[in-house]
Amino acid sequence: MRSCFFPLLVFLFSGQAQAQYLPDTTQQKIDKLFQRWDSETSPGCAVGIIRNDSLIFSKGYGLANLEYSAPNTPATIFHVASVSKQFTGYAIVLLARQGRLRLDDDVRQYLPWFPDLGETITIRHLLNHTSGIRDQWQLLATAGTRLDDVITQEQIIKVLSRQRALNSKPGERYNYCNSGYTMLAEIVKAVSGKTLRQFTDSAIFKPLKMNSTHFHDDYTEIVKGRSYSYQRKNGNQFANSVLSYSNTGATSLFTTVEDLSKWIMNFYDPKAGDAQDIVQLTEKGRLNSGKVIDYALGIGNFTYKGWRGFVHNGADAGYRTTLLVCPDLKLGCVVLANVGDFNPGARAEELMALFVEEKEAATKKNAARPDSSQAILGNPASMQRFEGSYISDEGTQMAFRVTDNKFYADAFGRSELLKGDGGTFSALANPVQQYAFTAKPGDTTVLVTFGPGETALLQKYSAPPATERELKAYEGTYYCPELDCNYGIALKNKQLVLTSNKYTDMPLRFAGPDHLHSNYWWMSHLRVLRNAKKEIEGFEVNDGRVLHLRFNKL
Repeated sequence: MRSCFFPLLVFLFSGQAQAQYLPDTTQQKIDKLFQRWDSETSPGCAVGIIRNDSLIFSKGYGLANLEYSAPNTPATIFHVASVSKQFTGYAIVLLARQGRLRLDDDVRQYLPWFPDLGETITIRHLLNHTSGIRDQWQLLATAGTRLDDVITQEQIIKVLSRQRALNSKPGERYNYCNSGYTMLAEIVKAVSGKTLRQFTDSAIFKPLKMNSTHFHDDYTEIVKGRSYSYQRKNGNQFANSVLSYSNTGATSLFTTVEDLSKWIMNFYDPKAGDAQDIVQLTEKGRLNSGKVIDYALGIGNFTYKGWRGFVHNGADAGYRTTLLVCPDLKLGCVVLANVGDFNPGARAEELMALFVEEKEAATKKNAARPDSSQAILGNPASMQRFEGSYISDEGTQMAFRVTDNKFYADAFGRSELLKGDGGTFSALANPVQQYAFTAKPGDTTVLVTFGPGETALLQKYSAPPATERELKAYEGTYYCPELDCNYGIALKNKQLVLTSNKYTDMPLRFAGPDHLHSNYWWMSHLRVLRNAKKEIEGFEVNDGRVLHLRFNKL
């Protein structure tokens, strides 16, 4: 096995006292990574690097509060958004270890207010994001609640208690779901008699001496030494990015770089729980099909330069956060930022790159990757019939084109496609992704396989200009009984717009006659529903974490 650290760093880890320092050259490299935010006039971040039993580097950049010029430091308290989920997951692990619940219990055993939707949803489904439950933030936004409004635990519970259907069968697919972690917080309360804040304080934070950490369940509570959240307006101009959550489970952990360093050490030297609990926390999920997913119980599994690791990112308002740990190296890092255009995941990997060398196995694997010369087509004309735009009923969009004798897919970035056996293609950058085209008169489709058990069927479409009479057929009021809210579709200046009492009017764009798109992030794709006479009877929101949410035309 090759050394995972550069030789100049070896002396650092021979003792705890020496471990508090890094060579000047390494500190300068770290400072360079964050120099953009090292300013007395902008928000920024706090970072920490953990090795063995020490926080070997920690520093703040930029300001925690612009109005009072308070600097970010390793002791500054940040809202860490979805990095919170691993602590909710660990609370469940500890309760299971005590025999007070089982991960395969039906959630309705503890949450009788959650509706019976004809499927068994287990605690494990919630933890793995495989429950099929719709996401709370999109549901709230669709119902007219802005994410900078005050959002309470009770409010989320009311929305979830009115659910009438699922995105998919439990265990069928992975779909990241904040709702599940709010429900897990409520399960902790039902089982222990304590709120998530109270339980984690006694079971996790006190044993680890994380004295500046808590689940922030009351947005009016004053927290000394906290950072505030900002968005960049333009250049060096910033605006407050308001966050007033009074809900926990999926988010709302308040903590510091210094405290999170103690949590990272708990992955390889447990003091809250034991090694078996950490194994449980980081165990990969499994779908009904048997396919293993990387997400565990509130934290994701990943491989960094061939080394096993655990990671989670977070984003709420202007907070951007990452916690990353490689337990076999007893190494980790934390990046906590308070400005919305910050990319903490990229910065965390750059930090780790200063200390971690590639494993030989990973180098050999990368060397075996096919080269792009295989993407050259023998008969590009035969592929031109597949060129064009495609969309699935659930809103997945892709475009395909032939350029310079190569075939490309445009979806989440441009990717060359390699021609394989049986007329299928695979993505050059990610060979697991497969594309199988079928062409019939007036109906061209592509079946995209993203991985074992993950597929989407997309249909080729064109969107010719509609006549005014055709556009008027879409006009009307559309009501969602599940959320008790309505939207209108109106024709204004020969353009269809989506109207609401809560939001400004939003232009609609066509992706074929039965697919409409808007710039509302919570309902950017609407699939039009028609009766046997082809008359419009409603639409359903099919957009990321919310699928098949029906609105009926009144």
